[in-house]
Amino acid sequence: MDKLPANAVLLLIDVQKGFDEPVWGQRNNPGAEENMARLLAAWRETGRPVIFVKHLSLLPDSPLNKDNPGCAIKEIVNPQAGELIIWKHVNSAFIGTDLEKELNSKGYDTLVIVGLTTQHCVSTTARMAGNLGFHTYVVSDATAAFGLTGPDGVDYSAETVHALSLATIHNEFAQVADTAAILKAL
Repeated sequence: MDKLPANAVLLLIDVQKGFDEPVWGQRNNPGAEENMARLLAAWRETGRPVIFVKHLSLLPDSPLNKDNPGCAIKEIVNPQAGELIIWKHVNSAFIGTDLEKELNSKGYDTLVIVGLTTQHCVSTTARMAGNLGFHTYVVSDATAAFGLTGPDGVDYSAETVHALSLATIHNEFAQVADTAAILKAL
């Protein structure tokens, strides 16, 4: 992996308390948040830009609704003063937000994406970032997925969903790498 530029953005997607609720089902990668925190510390130490994305569900009963405590960002990666927080209502961090404008206005062309969930907001944002021309990396062990049931009733484990979600974006929309590789590229 090549060295990351000094202005590579760490994009933390939906690292919110509501994803700890049992309603989501079984999750893989219980150490994802610790890896996110390691990357965040390295970004801050090297003075690289950090952007948080926060999902604000419009469904009143959702753990991610703005009126529910689950909407809060997890303390392990709590934003610091001056770090940008983008609020979204859909899967992609680019739809209905100023994210693309913000990145382009500052000349940021490289994104390193971590967060929740691999199969939804992480992969959707990575796909759009790649299509918009950003050099995009998704950190495999700093993301996590939940199990899903297909339209045919077949259950897919969280680990299978995670692995396939990463496989569908790797070398097409983004490069998939682990935390150690990203830290080595700083």
